[in-house]
Amino acid sequence: MYQPVISGTGVFTPSQVITNDELVVAFNAYADRYNAEHADEIAAGTVMAKDHSSSEFIFKASGIEQRYVLDKSGVLDPAVMHPLLRQRDDDEPGVMAEMALDACTKALDMAGLTGADVDLVICAASNMERAYPAIAVEIQQLLGAGGFAFDMNVACSSATFGIQAASDMVRAGSARRAIVVNPEICSGHLEWRDRDCHFIFGDVCTATVIEREEDAKDGYFKVLSTRCATQFSNNIRNNNGFLRRSRPDGTADRRDMQFMQNGRKVFKEVVPMVSEHILAHLEAEGVTSDQLRRLWLHQANKSMNDFIGRKVLGREPEAGEQPNILQDYANTSSAGSIIAFAKHSDDLKSGDLGLICSFGAGYSVGSVLIKRV
Repeated sequence: MYQPVISGTGVFTPSQVITNDELVVAFNAYADRYNAEHADEIAAGTVMAKDHSSSEFIFKASGIEQRYVLDKSGVLDPAVMHPLLRQRDDDEPGVMAEMALDACTKALDMAGLTGADVDLVICAASNMERAYPAIAVEIQQLLGAGGFAFDMNVACSSATFGIQAASDMVRAGSARRAIVVNPEICSGHLEWRDRDCHFIFGDVCTATVIEREEDAKDGYFKVLSTRCATQFSNNIRNNNGFLRRSRPDGTADRRDMQFMQNGRKVFKEVVPMVSEHILAHLEAEGVTSDQLRRLWLHQANKSMNDFIGRKVLGREPEAGEQPNILQDYANTSSAGSIIAFAKHSDDLKSGDLGLICSFGAGYSVGSVLIKRV
């Protein structure tokens, strides 16, 4: 048995930014167009008018101030309201693989490795660019890695579930060095025309190198323990799979084919589930919450994270104990907790304990207890 460690992380951040103010202008223009086009139905009471959004509403509901996206032109066009991403030819790298190559290169540089040193690639994300061949195998080829690769999807928990899978394989000896990569093109499955959720997501890609402790250079994090749990719920759902069906009248613009969420139920059910999961994980490892130096939580909603932090720590988190990147990146699904970890872990000293936790659709929750070495 080998001891797995996290020896490198990398983050690819798109160059384009959409601020709340920009998003609100586009959404309100779309709402006005919609209301004008359906004026008769709205007057008859058969169609609901679309309300305006506002920057104040967005920040109060989420804590988000902006988001990075691969394409803002389509999202901000009231006649389009989705990203305009060029269809790649079959002999070109896919969009997710291209994002992944950037994040993986940064993570490998941090670990002092090259792609040829890797013998396991896991592409873990909430939505894949295609059904097959696996995105992970394409990333493997671009990196020049050996061994094997596969995709996995546990929605917003994909990164921590991927870290558990990779850590278990490194521990067992079936892989020597792994990279878990999370290319999230969330702008592609967000319904930008829905006021309740049009502000939630952004695009990004993260990568995490996991290898044997005996091979790692200084400054790594020992993976002490991982824990995952799932419980089925329809409160976060996207039906846009390869069996996509059109409406009975033949049209394909079905609302349930994009991101859907019952936000109130999610908050009520997920927050206690995550808090109890983390506390049970710590108890099983003989760790008390006051021994935790840092919590890197999934970046979905500031209020959720604040509540979980208070529940786990038994008090208000102090500055830096529970870092948020939500205000800059918005919700980036599985990548959020890894962005927080990558950007807020350098100051930890040898012996410091921390916990990475992600949670979301499924429901799913995954936690990784780590120790700075």
